[in-house]
Amino acid sequence: MNMEEKISGAIVRSYFKKLEENLAVDVAIVGAGPSGLVAARDLALKGFKVAVFESKLAPGGGTWGGGMLMNEVVVQNDGAEILHEFGITTVPVDDMYHTVDSVEMASGLIFGARKAGAVIFNAVKVEDIVIHNGVVCGVVINSNPVVHMGMHVDPIVIMTRALVDGTGHPSEIVNKAVNKAGVKIDSPTGGILGEKPMWMEDGERTTVENTKKLYPGLYASGMAANNVQGGFRMGPIFGGMFKSGRKVAKLIAEDLSR
Repeated sequence: MNMEEKISGAIVRSYFKKLEENLAVDVAIVGAGPSGLVAARDLALKGFKVAVFESKLAPGGGTWGGGMLMNEVVVQNDGAEILHEFGITTVPVDDMYHTVDSVEMASGLIFGARKAGAVIFNAVKVEDIVIHNGVVCGVVINSNPVVHMGMHVDPIVIMTRALVDGTGHPSEIVNKAVNKAGVKIDSPTGGILGEKPMWMEDGERTTVENTKKLYPGLYASGMAANNVQGGFRMGPIFGGMFKSGRKVAKLIAEDLSR
């Protein structure tokens, strides 16, 4: 066997082993942003089988660029405590806030989730959900380049006991549940209220408050949760995102352990 065949074969066998082992999981998280990665790590450390699906090539969500391409972000003290669990460095600004190198933060969150046992599939688009008997129980996935190019290629399905919408501002998964499946979710109107303008303090608070189970099998975290419930955006401050991920992990762990 020549070197080229050996290397190509190793990649193919390893990837398809990973994919086959994750055709059914305890928790599927759509969106590898900060809330999704914190949730993935927490749940994996509790022994749950977790798969994260990220449509972009690089996981990490909207954290890489910091504020206006200045690659620093801000977290509060309790957010910094969560980052320290990942081994991520923070620099105190005063008695309430810390700055964080956004590249270290994104890469540290990814590494922490992966080393805890969560599996991350990047460049994979969730294009639909599965609902059986009034319960969300799966995701329909395809290659993101296939979707982007508009190619008519059928997807495959990953079954899950719990599904988290961590897609950020668009709330892509909850949108599919509401607009395609016609489900009534746990919100003031039974639908998606939409994100409000910037208000950092209130947005940080409601990001955690709005993190909840929306429908049997379906949860939302981070800005996806705020968009569903009509919360304010908060920009390059991330403590609420980390706490949202921790909260949704706790909710799911409690539900799946019943």
